[in-house]
Amino acid sequence: MTTTQPPRTRPATTPTTEADKAAKRGLAARVSLGRIFAPVPSEFLLIASTALLLTVFGLVMVLSATSATATAKGEAPWEMVLKQVMFALIGIPLMFIASRLPVLFWKRIAWPALIFGVAFQLLVFTPLGIDNDGNRNWINVGGVQAQPSEFLKLGLALWLAFVLFRKQTLLSKWQHVFIPVVPVSVAVFATVLAGHDLGTVIILVLILLGALFFSNVRLRLFVIPLLLAAGGLAVFAITSPNRMKRIMSFLDQDCLADYLNSCYQPLHGIWGLASGGIFGLGLGNSREKYDWLPAAANDYIFAIVGEELGLIGCAVVLALFALFAVGAFHVIRKTDDPFVRIAAGAITVWIVGQALINIGVVLRVLPVLGVPLPFMSQGGTSLLSVLVACGVLLAFARSLPASIARREAAIAQARAARERAKLHAVR
Repeated sequence: MTTTQPPRTRPATTPTTEADKAAKRGLAARVSLGRIFAPVPSEFLLIASTALLLTVFGLVMVLSATSATATAKGEAPWEMVLKQVMFALIGIPLMFIASRLPVLFWKRIAWPALIFGVAFQLLVFTPLGIDNDGNRNWINVGGVQAQPSEFLKLGLALWLAFVLFRKQTLLSKWQHVFIPVVPVSVAVFATVLAGHDLGTVIILVLILLGALFFSNVRLRLFVIPLLLAAGGLAVFAITSPNRMKRIMSFLDQDCLADYLNSCYQPLHGIWGLASGGIFGLGLGNSREKYDWLPAAANDYIFAIVGEELGLIGCAVVLALFALFAVGAFHVIRKTDDPFVRIAAGAITVWIVGQALINIGVVLRVLPVLGVPLPFMSQGGTSLLSVLVACGVLLAFARSLPASIARREAAIAQARAARERAKLHAVR
């Protein structure tokens, strides 16, 4: 007797409806947006917010400092600040685009960035180059002036970080510290020194010393490049009568005797600061900007801040730079990647050190060196390079272990929500 087996049936499947497909697409979109808008570390917010505030503050002060001279030329008061606004509108998006790039990208671009920076700097010795007050550090392309050495700062910082990162286990030997770091750095300095721009060379030296310091090089190996740099800068200053005159006027406390020569600009800068008092003369009410103070919108923008906004305005600027430094040094302290630590240290020393040098020149505690105040001084290439460098710092902030953990938690939470939605759709 045979038994009849019941026919096998396939397990029932739930048909996929258009509503289910739309729900899956919506969940995928939410997961993707979760990756984009994942929580960022406090260092990211601190660096980005201070950079934006300083940039906006700088645009306001450049407008105030240039409105008088523009009106005197028969132009609109905002004519000279429009170029600065244009570079800000380019630089701020570039900063946030750079912040999305992974650390591996900045490692790979280190050599190309340095080569591009040197090649761009060499253009000043072509017919595109422009002489300005004895310095040949500018080019003119299509009616737009640019200072190539500003981009050389970022390229050198990334290159030094990459080379020292690759040699982490060999930095106890002086040969590996010096080669190829010192020869290449000296060659980079020479391209700028050939244009007689001592101020930019000092900033490049600070970048080199900052990179060596944060690479944990032994102190005795760190001191040798410091002494070599100091000696080279001293020789370069002594061999130039103009620079020696500026240094001697800085050391001369009775500068009124040489008022019409090398003391003219430093005296008007300090007089502008002094006349501002605690609360200032009011925004737009500077007297020094009426062709009394040379480079009022450039190297001496801090004097205009003190004159119009007083001690309070100067304190706000210093506080913003201090907050920027705090955020950057937190990135340096928290990272596990030596490349990030060295590059972030070099960039921080560059931006904060240049700000302190500029303010020191205005206060007459340093000789006139001709370096702009980061974010605030008039100069499109300076603003653009500093904003891109901030984007690199923001990218490093995203790579911090705590930041990665928060992003992974947010993504895991989005995936869990997707799974719960799938189970709900099946039921």
